[in-house]
Amino acid sequence: MDIALETVCYVINRSRELMADLGALNDGEPGKHAVDDIVRDDLPEDEDEIPAYQESSEYDDLREYIDNLNEDEQTELVAIAWIGRGTYTSDDWDEALEVAADEHPEHVAKYLLSQPLLADELEEGLSELGLSCEDVE
Repeated sequence: MDIALETVCYVINRSRELMADLGALNDGEPGKHAVDDIVRDDLPEDEDEIPAYQESSEYDDLREYIDNLNEDEQTELVAIAWIGRGTYTSDDWDEALEVAADEHPEHVAKYLLSQPLLADELEEGLSELGLSCEDVE
């Protein structure tokens, strides 16, 4: 894995904060959160169409951070999430990288941030790869 463990852990921590912040924006319905409205397969091209995005500078900060990673780091971040989700195993690392590079060459941040369980999936992916954020000094 070429992406720094610190980088993955930063995304995990910021993603948890983002989901907590968006969850706090619920509209009063039990079990319903603003994030439920923005996490869907047909995300609009323009995030300005999604009110919760407009209200979250944390989203913009994390999206910018992921967008500023190099292409290999972005690809590895997607592959780690997929391993954590169970789409691939750690033994399938090379295949996960290849598919991630083919399927998500652009808009990686938008794709990843549309995943409501991103932090958990990245954390589980690291675990499957024998790594942990506890290893970060």
